[in-house]
Amino acid sequence: SWGTGRAVARVPRISGGGTSRSGQGAFANMCRKGRMFAPTKIWRKWHHRVNVNQKRYALVSALAASAVPALVMARGHKIDEVREIPFVVADEVCNMKKTKEAVAFLKKAGCYADVEKVIESKRFRAGQGKMRNRRYVTRLGPMVVYADGEEAIALPFRNIPGVELCNVNRMNLLRMAPGGHVGRFVIWTKAAFERLDALYGSATVKSEKVDYVLPQSIVTMTDINRIINSTEVQSVVRPAMKNVNYPAHVNPLKNKAAMDELNPYAAIARAAEQKAVAENIKNKAANQEKKRAEKAKFAEKKAAYFENMML
Repeated sequence: SWGTGRAVARVPRISGGGTSRSGQGAFANMCRKGRMFAPTKIWRKWHHRVNVNQKRYALVSALAASAVPALVMARGHKIDEVREIPFVVADEVCNMKKTKEAVAFLKKAGCYADVEKVIESKRFRAGQGKMRNRRYVTRLGPMVVYADGEEAIALPFRNIPGVELCNVNRMNLLRMAPGGHVGRFVIWTKAAFERLDALYGSATVKSEKVDYVLPQSIVTMTDINRIINSTEVQSVVRPAMKNVNYPAHVNPLKNKAAMDELNPYAAIARAAEQKAVAENIKNKAANQEKKRAEKAKFAEKKAAYFENMML
């Protein structure tokens, strides 16, 4: 910067002379050939490590939620006409070749209402993404999960809006629970559904994944009232304590009922006092009238006395 007093902006400038470049602003983001403001750095946080067991826990939780119709409907899927959840179809579905065959199958199975929801939900994306080849957004439809050797099922389903396909051995949590919301509507092939026990284990089958055991709920019985009131629990707990209510202290000088309980004559004395006060109020008016009459009579005598003196 040339500093103040030179009638130019205080920005860094090229030093030296002998060329038109000398004295020009430089380096700042508003200058020609200057650097940009807040350039994007490469040392951003590109990845966050998560324990493998935590990722598996999230995935099996999403799988379990996909078998609960209430959670699937709460996520927005149209499954009113689907016969049962989880929805498992025969492996012969993989023999289809054309998209129209897949559409006919979805209509027959009652799943096409979810596809129609996707088609009707197409809209412009909010924000700058519409200028970056992400112009439209839609809702998500059903996800078809197949097993190894059934890759041909992707041909008829891949062109249906909203339908996604996934191999059961490579399931993605971001697809099973989009946006962190569990309850994705999943269409399983029979082979893929039977593969789940081998992948993640069950009560009788060990998981193929090393040292992995399915998470189990600590509380197997969620009806807590039934547990507490059961004979087994009530037979070993101590009796319930009775609430001891101590009487509240009442000042008899401020509470008439308390004073009457301590001193029965207090009510009689209070009534006599009230009666005396009422009589005094009644007699006060008569006394005032009497005094006014006497005062008027005295005034007449006084006036007559002064009148006689003037004569």
